[in-house]
Amino acid sequence: MTIRILTEGELRSCVDIDREAMETVASGFRGLGEGRAVLPPILRLDVEDANGEMDVKTAYVPGLDSFALKVSTGFFDNHKLGLPSLSGMMTLISAHTGRVEAVLLDNGYLTDVRTALAGAIAADTLARRDAKVAGIFGTGLQARLQLRALALVRPIERALIWGRDPEKAAACAQEMAASLGIPVEACAEGSAVCAEADILVTTTPARSPILQAEWLRPGQHVTAMGSDAEGKNEVDPQALARAERLVVDRVSQCARLGELHYALEAGLVEETQAVELGDILVGKAEGRCSDEEITFCDLTGTGVQDTAIALFAHCRAQARGLGAAIEA
Repeated sequence: MTIRILTEGELRSCVDIDREAMETVASGFRGLGEGRAVLPPILRLDVEDANGEMDVKTAYVPGLDSFALKVSTGFFDNHKLGLPSLSGMMTLISAHTGRVEAVLLDNGYLTDVRTALAGAIAADTLARRDAKVAGIFGTGLQARLQLRALALVRPIERALIWGRDPEKAAACAQEMAASLGIPVEACAEGSAVCAEADILVTTTPARSPILQAEWLRPGQHVTAMGSDAEGKNEVDPQALARAERLVVDRVSQCARLGELHYALEAGLVEETQAVELGDILVGKAEGRCSDEEITFCDLTGTGVQDTAIALFAHCRAQARGLGAAIEA
């Protein structure tokens, strides 16, 4: 049996934040909306002594030749060692034989890309068409990638950044201004971001709200993507109650570990109010209905995104002759 091994460098050379990759991730959401995807619960392991966590995600979509098994880790004290906080790998498995076809040693890169693209899909589906100002809560890699991805789907002319560390926020703003060629400003207060932004994205591992409900304005769209595990909470639960359109990637998953969980626990919303993003993409549910609505999307990350991006990366790599083939 031949197994292809792909390194992070090889994967970076053939996969980026672009429209083709975004369409691939959107196809995964559509698979959920059409009821075709088999999506088991996330397997999670906490490594409290090292301030770390590990998630295992997978999904099978009938009609696809392979599915991905993804291991993703977050060890949040790694900066003290000069290491990235996030890492991981993906394995492609044949949907016909169950044999391993490829190992993608991406160190979390493909997860970073598919997460950013999911944010772009949410914004493209729910934000006003004339949205031009982006507001990002967070200063890490995903904050940067989310802003890059938003530029794929809306004519972003200006961006605002908030972070707990003002120096990191300033550095992030300076880097993104140079990268995107637009004005990017670091704000001292989160309320200042909300006062001007049309699209808000939260990208932190916060365990208490950093985005308050009273800061929201009619017509805004919010994507919350940091609360992907129990105990994480970036957004005031009242914000979900204020939203006229409440969207999630997977209701059962978000009700357990997303922002939706806290709003349900507080009795502010009903689970039936939440609509899955895939249902909107296939026409089963409505997205934004007016320019005055506040829309909210809770993204916890699904295995269909991982299967979609892993297959996409493998196909691109094969087309370019990348990777080492081993016999096993």
